[in-house]
Amino acid sequence: MIKASNFLLNISQNVRCTRQISCTAIRALDQNWREQKGLPGNPNAFGPLTNLPDYSFLDGRPTPLGSNQKRRLKKQQEIAAKIVTLSGELDFAKKRYARIQAEEAAAKENVIKSKLKPKGHLLLKKE
Repeated sequence: MIKASNFLLNISQNVRCTRQISCTAIRALDQNWREQKGLPGNPNAFGPLTNLPDYSFLDGRPTPLGSNQKRRLKKQQEIAAKIVTLSGELDFAKKRYARIQAEEAAAKENVIKSKLKPKGHLLLKKE
């Protein structure tokens, strides 16, 4: 009995608790395959599960929008408004650039017209 208790004491002194850490790589979604198929990178970002309502009424009444649907709708409206604004700014910049080029061409033409003209017999020879 004494030998067994000494053996158990020796084992308990030699055993140490260690934590196991896993160093395996995380298997992510195959983004190249999704891109080739024309799918979004995040499978939960678009699709019937996210875009359609959670339920429908049997009598055909429209279902109210969910909170995430409202958020996505608002975000899309903001993006559309920004596109319209930037498109207008781009059109304005194009028109302004064309106007500046026309003004520069007119200024060059005025300089050429205002230069000294030949007089006397030189004027008669040109015509």
